[in-house]
Amino acid sequence: MSKNNFYRGSIYHCIESNGKLEPIYIKDGLMVVDTKSGCIIEVGEYISLASKWPQSESLTHFKDGLIMPGFIDTHVHYPQYKVIASFGTSLLEWLKKYTFVEEQKFIDSDYASQVAELFLDEIVKNGTTTAMTFCTSHKQSVDVFFAAAEKRNLRMVAGKVMMDRNAPKALCDSPEDSYNDSKELIEKWHNKGRLSYAVTPRFAPTSTTEQLTEAAKLLNEYPNNGDSKGVLLQTHLNENDKEIEWVNELFPESNNYFDVYHDHGLTGSNSVFGHCIYNTDEEYLRMSETGSKVSLCPTSNLFLGSGLFRLDKLESFGIDTALASDVGGGDSFSMFKVMNEAYKICRLNDYSLDPIKAFYLTTLAAAKVLNLDDRIGNFEVKKEADFIVIDLNATELISQKMKTASSISDILFNLMTLGDDRLIDEVYILGQRAYKK
Repeated sequence: MSKNNFYRGSIYHCIESNGKLEPIYIKDGLMVVDTKSGCIIEVGEYISLASKWPQSESLTHFKDGLIMPGFIDTHVHYPQYKVIASFGTSLLEWLKKYTFVEEQKFIDSDYASQVAELFLDEIVKNGTTTAMTFCTSHKQSVDVFFAAAEKRNLRMVAGKVMMDRNAPKALCDSPEDSYNDSKELIEKWHNKGRLSYAVTPRFAPTSTTEQLTEAAKLLNEYPNNGDSKGVLLQTHLNENDKEIEWVNELFPESNNYFDVYHDHGLTGSNSVFGHCIYNTDEEYLRMSETGSKVSLCPTSNLFLGSGLFRLDKLESFGIDTALASDVGGGDSFSMFKVMNEAYKICRLNDYSLDPIKAFYLTTLAAAKVLNLDDRIGNFEVKKEADFIVIDLNATELISQKMKTASSISDILFNLMTLGDDRLIDEVYILGQRAYKK
């Protein structure tokens, strides 16, 4: 048996060189993956590499497929799997009417486990191989999620929601309990295999100053240390105008919403803020100065009527940014749909989202946001071979559009505007097939 696996087909990924984005498209390429580690040994033109590597029975040829890095969803709520497509409310009412009702069910470990399996089935089917997800305030919701991800050998980030006010009593913890539960989960799961922990205050209105202070303690106790990656932080910021008014009432001593987190020690290069629709210039500047990161959620912002983010602003301030589904506020697990809606939002802001950039925001840029770009996000040597195979003839319309494509940019734009889960033919995790359409 060969110690390597070989995958032949059209290959696309991107790299960054001296701060510039460089798309790499190989019409007939070869990827060599070490079967033991699941990491990439080499990627290049098939004609150049074929004589170097004895492939025999270990070659898989995707004749009509495009091999790409797996998608990375940087902001999603696995407990909201069944909340998706809930009718007719804006953010704060939607939380009360749908989300908090559903999340109370996660006190039952069996129920939480069932939803975790459904969620992971769905994201993999959609070509997402890594996600950072909110769990619920129940410790067991994190345990069952990580257990399910570990069983599948997926690279995942997750955390227990910290919430001690302005929510149903059944979902509220205390500052002390949220710290103790989170610390226990970090010790159990963080940096175990392919798993990482994210400290997870839901958003400022549902945490007291005391609880936000406890969250900061966890960040300080588990920092980046050499090869050991520190815990991340995930939360929400400037998603809804009424939310922002509420935050101003609850934290009058802070200059703005972002400063609520900054004043409590929750900003920096390990911190990821979802949405950021209504950032002020002062907040953009503070995010840039602190190295804080942003996850944009176009399908959710449109579905809930929250507003239109400014990707061009984030870029002008040099803030690391990625795209995300935000299910269940978002109405699709497909990152093709997410890119499609992101394109439309940018057009409404008189800005065109280049398809090369769009796919970057769902792969390598997303890996950077999660501090995982040394491991996933593209096909550089020694990175983990999490990849998808796209069926370029998945629908008749896409097949016909591909005949008119004259560049990889054309191909990607067709995929992001016309695609959905039908495009995902196969998914590989560490070089091993995990899904086949």
